[in-house]
Amino acid sequence: MNEIAQLLIYGVVLGSVLTMGAIGVSMIFGILRFAHFAHGDFMTLGAYIGLAFISAFGLSPWWALPAAMIGMAVVAVTIDQVLYRRIRRTQPVILLISSFGMALVLRSVVQLVWGSENQSYATGIQFPWRLDILGGLRIKPDHVWIVLIAVVLVVAVHLFLTRTKIGKAMRAMSDNMDLALVTGIPAERVITWTWIIGGALAAAAGVFLGIDTRLYPVMGWTALLPVFAAAILGGIGRPYGAIAGGMIIGIAMEMSTLIIPGAYKPAVAFAIMVAMLIVRPQGIFKGTL
Repeated sequence: MNEIAQLLIYGVVLGSVLTMGAIGVSMIFGILRFAHFAHGDFMTLGAYIGLAFISAFGLSPWWALPAAMIGMAVVAVTIDQVLYRRIRRTQPVILLISSFGMALVLRSVVQLVWGSENQSYATGIQFPWRLDILGGLRIKPDHVWIVLIAVVLVVAVHLFLTRTKIGKAMRAMSDNMDLALVTGIPAERVITWTWIIGGALAAAAGVFLGIDTRLYPVMGWTALLPVFAAAILGGIGRPYGAIAGGMIIGIAMEMSTLIIPGAYKPAVAFAIMVAMLIVRPQGIFKGTL
């Protein structure tokens, strides 16, 4: 029982990371109608931007998180203006291939600037809290902060989508783009905000991964399959579904180590994704943004 509860805690932490990435993937698909395969490398670059601020100003990873989110939001908007905007009206497969190319470019930039070796935020040795329940659970303070900040970011996205004018416009475009454009919704502004939110949340996911484990150039690419699995499970294009999908995938991946080696955890995400595509391709939740 203790081992199961401990893995459940790790699953919630991993689910929080995947949720940050999956919301961005779902929003980009919901508005722009293409699967953004560079999103994993957005996570990687966001994590390394955080490392740059930590190295330059001696910040803790938590104080570097806002800087990483802002920096990655700027990068995401720039990439859209320079590349995606110019080919947005072409066939979706062109955007898909372009996102693969952008993933390679971002990964090469990370390797060129920071090198190929593993790095860390160097927070020092952290002693976990011990809870006298279920045989003594261990919880790292960083894990608590990851979950709490993820909850705050999810609530912030919810409020943005439901309480702001641009958020309502995003939901309208996701529901029916042609009708939304006819009513005068500023499409380019909506798309810009989609990239701002997607880039910022990708950076948050990358920093969370860096805090929980370590930094390496393919960290986001490795996490891309679970992120897409979470988005598809919840219903691709539906950020609220991505929250549930992220938690389910994260918990399932950690729980799977009870019966299979940890190296096969991504295969669990892939199996769940394939099963969902076969049984219920629209995902758990119906609806739009």
